[in-house]
Formats: sequence, C-alpha cells, structure tokens
Amino acid sequence: MTKKQAAHEAVRLLKEAYPDAICSLEYRKPHELMIATRLAAQCTDARVNIVCVDLFDKYRSVRDFAEANLTDVEEIIKSCGLYKTKAHDIIAMCQMLMEKYNGELPDTVEELTKLPGIGRKTANLVVGDVFHKPAIVCDTHCIRITNLLGLTEGKDPVKVENQLRPLLPPEESNDFCHRLVLHGRAVCVARRPQCDACVLKVCCKHYKDTYKLK
Repeated sequence: MTKKQAAHEAVRLLKEAYPDAICSLEYRKPHELMIATRLAAQCTDARVNIVCVDLFDKYRSVRDFAEANLTDVEEIIKSCGLYKTKAHDIIAMCQMLMEKYNGELPDTVEELTKLPGIGRKTANLVVGDVFHKPAIVCDTHCIRITNLLGLTEGKDPVKVENQLRPLLPPEESNDFCHRLVLHGRAVCVARRPQCDACVLKVCCKHYKDTYKLK
C-alpha cells in the first residue's frame, strides 16, 4: 500500500467511525473561532469554551475587541493560561483586522498569518471551517497520528502539512483533521494507544511494525 493509498483508506475509515467531523471549539462568528483557537494554545478546548461564554457575551464584534481594555480581557481569560500574551494578541489582531481588512477575516492562510498571534494551525482552521476551502490543521493529534500511520515524518507542523497535502483529497482534508482529533482523544491516545481497537490498524505503519505484520 502506497502512502497515498494509506491516506485515502484512513480518510474512509475515519469518516465511517466519526461521521460528524466538527470542531470542538464553540463559536458563532468567524472572528470568534480565530480568538478561541488562540486561547486554546496550551489549554483544553473545554476550558476555552467555558471562558468564551463570558468573553463573547461582553465583546461581540471585531471592533469591540479592537477597542477592548487589555486588563479586562486578561481577567476574563486568565484561567486559559498565558493570559497576558493571549489578551495582547487578541486585541492586536482585531485592531489589525479593523485597520487593514475592514473588520473582516481574510480567507487565505497567507493573509491570516500576518495577524498577531496567528500561526498556520489557526489560519488553516479558519480557512477550512469558516471559508470551506481545503485546509490541513496540523495540531498535536494530526502530527502524532499521521506519524504513526507512516504518512508523515517529524514534528514540525509546516513540514507535516506539506507532506500531507499531496496525499489527501483536498475536499476531505479539513474534516480528516477534525476526525484525527476525535480519534486521538478516543482511541489513539498519546502514551496508551488502543491499537487492537483502532479502525486504522489496517493502514497503520506503527501497528504493522509493532506486531510484525507483513
């Protein structure tokens, strides 16, 4: 089985196992997804969703965030960790959106990554979920599981993204990444993967190598 064949098989199997490929971060407006993802760095999605209830209730638009009081934002998001840096980035990115993009999120990774605090992971998530364009979100689950599958090598997100792009059907790539998160939490758990119960074992290099399968 070639890497491309393995990738397509993984897409098919994960689609069957997790038909609802949804982002675990809760949002109603495009900018809210961008902000929630920034808050999720070194923090659980569950905690971010709790914090964002109050945050998005008080600051309802890009303009609201651009004009927000830094100390107030820090206080609201404090439990997310790294709150001073995150609060600064949130206000700065919204100020830039107002100044250069008329308050609207750009629809490309290249433009989104010009915003303060926005890396390729967040940019790809926004491009895929908000604008429904092909995107590959290389978070820890994606990197770890595609390494195990033998589709990618290394832990550098950009390199993994570039390795995956020619292997995945573009129209499936965004949902594939969401399903990897679900699978990484439920079955292919870091430090204790449940290989025998894994639907991907038929196309997983790690499983074949571990159990000496031909």
